[in-house]
Amino acid sequence: MAATTARQTDAQRRRHIAVIPCRWGASRFPGKPLALLGDKPLLWHVHQRCLEAKRLDGAIVATDDERIEAACRELGIDSIRTGEHLTGTDRVAEVAERLPAAGYINVQGDEPFIAPGAIDAISEALEHLPPGTLAVNAYTELVDIAAALDSNVVKVVVAAQGDALMFSRHPIPYPKGERPKYARQLGLYGFAGHSLQRFRQLRQGPLERAEGVEMLRFIEHGHAVQMVPVTDDGVAVDTPEDLARASILLARYAEA
Repeated sequence: MAATTARQTDAQRRRHIAVIPCRWGASRFPGKPLALLGDKPLLWHVHQRCLEAKRLDGAIVATDDERIEAACRELGIDSIRTGEHLTGTDRVAEVAERLPAAGYINVQGDEPFIAPGAIDAISEALEHLPPGTLAVNAYTELVDIAAALDSNVVKVVVAAQGDALMFSRHPIPYPKGERPKYARQLGLYGFAGHSLQRFRQLRQGPLERAEGVEMLRFIEHGHAVQMVPVTDDGVAVDTPEDLARASILLARYAEA
């Protein structure tokens, strides 16, 4: 593992670190972490957003691919080689076994514009977890109806007390009575180490397998996931078309 590129308060046990799970073989966009956005790979932009967060003591890429590991080495980004895993959170759980910290923030490698303030909000919520809650997950309101219909955008229904009731790639809730407000789940999760180990012990249920949404694993087994509202208007890169939209957005930021 390369030398740590972010802040550290304790070399043996950090407070909160960001873990960016990256794999090569995404079905919709193979090689996505190394796809160029501007003149830098996608994962570089995500890593930069993590370094801009104020509450983290480190940021590291977790991958099972030697090409991604080599790119991180060239870019001076911390990386750790893992085995193959079903989900990014399973990969983060392996990192937690090998890298001591009080908490782990799973930041998806396809969110190049994730707001550093949103990362900090998850870090802060992680320090105040209610009893029985194993994870915190960021979400934001969806105002674009096209995004609500997009299966690449995961929607969430949130209970009055703030816990997730259901995640789906379909627009939920269904507008039978009146037009509902839709919320987008961000790929931004926070866990304590014991929560990640519990995640790995649980079997994937039929909802997680059907939807391809890993936080459903906790929901299906009766564990609470606290939803944290954040402000974030970035573009998640799920497809090459998304990368083209992200390039336009990056150009606008450069002009501002």
